[in-house]
Amino acid sequence: MRPRTKALLGGGLLTAVLAVSLAAQQPGVHPISGRRYAPVMGYQGAPWLERSEREDEEAPDVALNVLKIPKGSAVADIGAGSGYITVRLADRVGPTGRVFANDVQPQMLNILARRLDRSKITNVTLIEGTLDDPRLPPASVDLVLMVDVYHELSQPQSILRHLRESLKPGGRLVLLEYRKEDPTVPIKPEHKMSVAEARMEVEAEGFTLSKVDEALPRQHILIFVAKANP
Repeated sequence: MRPRTKALLGGGLLTAVLAVSLAAQQPGVHPISGRRYAPVMGYQGAPWLERSEREDEEAPDVALNVLKIPKGSAVADIGAGSGYITVRLADRVGPTGRVFANDVQPQMLNILARRLDRSKITNVTLIEGTLDDPRLPPASVDLVLMVDVYHELSQPQSILRHLRESLKPGGRLVLLEYRKEDPTVPIKPEHKMSVAEARMEVEAEGFTLSKVDEALPRQHILIFVAKANP
């Protein structure tokens, strides 16, 4: 069937089909900030998430120390990937807490499931989300964390609205993003965010930026809280 389909596509038609396909994969632009969305890293890049240099480049435990996550908390790791942050969160919340590990790629969740099984971690719930809905239970989490993830969202406005619904009263939304303001940070520009961009986009969806912490070597820690309903 595949050879026949290919034969039916003449040179011009094949070029047009490929062009449309490539155009569909191009990142969009945020309607408020004008920021171009970065392409999503596929599950084939999971080994990069576990690179040994990440400890020095991102200092994940320093970030979690800043957040002061209490034992027994319910937290969501959005874009959990291979679970580099998930397993740390599971340890922080302890056996009475719960981590919701979300990803849109089932292959990533399979990698994470194997990791949890090997480490006998039982306080993590895996959730396969969609591009516009993380599928978290309403009013279920004290903290939503996105580590180098928000800038890749293709439908950030919809995701933020759902995340606000998933937070308990007083809950926090935290973004870790490489500093666009710093040209020495060796990451492509579309994979960085400035404080101004993040604030403009996230506050438009019912949040308030309550704190910017710069304890990390290369990333902003941006802590948002939901605005009170009028």
